[in-house]
Amino acid sequence: MERVEGIGGLFFSASDPEGLTRWYSDHLGVDPPPASYDEASWQQKAGSTVFAAMPAGSEHFGGPHHRWGINFRVADLGAMVAQLRSAGIPVAVDPATYPNGTFASLEDPEANGIQLWQPAGVDRQDTEKGG
Repeated sequence: MERVEGIGGLFFSASDPEGLTRWYSDHLGVDPPPASYDEASWQQKAGSTVFAAMPAGSEHFGGPHHRWGINFRVADLGAMVAQLRSAGIPVAVDPATYPNGTFASLEDPEANGIQLWQPAGVDRQDTEKGG
């Protein structure tokens, strides 16, 4: 069976697309979409990706008025949280440590939910590839 190899893009509507694109670039390091086909797109590091449908109105997204959320893998959750907080961005750190890592939550300027995840140990995909 053929399988997709990963997510090629995440597209969502925004009241201020340019401002929100700039916010993600400035605070999380997500490069803006290229201006032409001659430029490279943002490159993410290889790692696990969870693709999961959630019940309508799930609190995972911040309530029934939100329909999507994103989880970004980070290398150092503490450093990322400190960076965001120093820019005046509220971040809630989950005090628990889970078998798969540690988490923090925040919202972008349009109140879309963002979860930050520092994986625990070696990423399973790396293990499967012998890395």
